[in-house]
Amino acid sequence: MDQDKKKPNPTDIYVGSRIRLRRNMLGMSQETLGEKLGITFQQIQKYEKGTNRVGASRLQAIASVLGAPVSFFFEGSPTEGGAPGQGFAEDASSAFSLDFCTTPEGLQLNRAFVKIADVKVRRKIIDLVKVLAADDE
Repeated sequence: MDQDKKKPNPTDIYVGSRIRLRRNMLGMSQETLGEKLGITFQQIQKYEKGTNRVGASRLQAIASVLGAPVSFFFEGSPTEGGAPGQGFAEDASSAFSLDFCTTPEGLQLNRAFVKIADVKVRRKIIDLVKVLAADDE
């Protein structure tokens, strides 16, 4: 039973990863976010890892600082639209995608991609990436 207490809740981990994603999208450091909230960057780290649960009022403050609605931090969560544990493979895939989006390469790719105004060009880029990914298999 003690082992279960020490494991972070999947929703807490997910919310934390979304905080990290939004913060990185804005190019904001953990220290800066912490300063704006009046807490330490270590506390931000704990939130982002899911080791500390984010309370409702704190999440509202984080959302305000990061310029996102509170719902952003739950979109696509493991429990959204079903019982916990449903769709594990999809959750793992989403977690991998989220991890990629928070890397420097993922952020650069996303920032550049959204600047492409032509929908047809964006679709061709997606098709190209799919072909390149299939070559690796």
